[in-house]
Amino acid sequence: MASLRPAEVRARGVLIPTVVSIPSIDTDEELRRHVRSLSGVDAVGLESRVAKLGTRSLKLSTKMTAIDLAISMVDLTTLEGADTPGRVSSLCAKARRPDPTDAVVPHVAAVCVYPDLVALAGRALADTSVAVASVATAFPSGRASLGVKLHDVAEAIDAGADEIDMVIDRGAFLAGRWGQVFDEIVAVKAACGDAHLKVILETGELVTYDNVKRASWIAMLAGADFIKTSTGKVGVNATLPVALVMLEAVRDFAELSGRVTGVKVAGGIRGTKDALRYLVLVNETVGDAWLSPEYFRFGASSLLNDLLMQRRKQLSGVYPRPDEFSGD
Repeated sequence: MASLRPAEVRARGVLIPTVVSIPSIDTDEELRRHVRSLSGVDAVGLESRVAKLGTRSLKLSTKMTAIDLAISMVDLTTLEGADTPGRVSSLCAKARRPDPTDAVVPHVAAVCVYPDLVALAGRALADTSVAVASVATAFPSGRASLGVKLHDVAEAIDAGADEIDMVIDRGAFLAGRWGQVFDEIVAVKAACGDAHLKVILETGELVTYDNVKRASWIAMLAGADFIKTSTGKVGVNATLPVALVMLEAVRDFAELSGRVTGVKVAGGIRGTKDALRYLVLVNETVGDAWLSPEYFRFGASSLLNDLLMQRRKQLSGVYPRPDEFSGD
């Protein structure tokens, strides 16, 4: 997965200064001071902006482009205890060619599996540019020793993972042990080597928008390549207001540091209308530099089928039968 340098982002319409203004974080007190200096989130204004953007309508040509873009941003995911080699192989086939009847449909961004299935996914996707992602660090709870978490990461990296989706220890964050959260992300980032690191905040458990903002900044200061909303394993997962908080955080971080961080929304996004609302939010908040699989992703299992159905409907005027697409 390629990264944009600041100059390339400027060329795509986002002004990134060349001077880094983010201080280095060497002590817990420096981290605490920086995080506490962040402004609070205006919840009423935030939700009002989301509601307003949610009313935007797209022209047919724009909608078709947006659907294809959304397909290319999907991390096709299976994270169940009953996952089998056959299911993962089938998922990889779908990732390569989402609609077997239409070669124009783009492939997805990544296939996301547990560490023990990474090697299998890697073999199935070897001749493609579809990334292999793996959850790690005691997913989904994040409750394990750092040694166990790093072993989890090492297993996935050794098996060939291109991307690691780690979870933060929400208990540590909510207890105010921000330095512990920061240090674990730094350690996991180092263990990733050349692989990209997505840091899952599990925003549904963070209670407030202010906490989402603080956790986003901690993750970015610690070196995250992406910040991600959710595991998809709790009652409240991705929401548009939370995504807006995170998008504003990556925008502000990029303006201060010159480093561009991606955002991944995951959990509960099943329909094309919802996906398009997220793309509008991205465009209006951070600009089209982030409208790329390099910097925005959907973590999903069922979203892809709805995108494919809506795409076929736009082309033919008739909804296809759901069973025309694989149920994987």
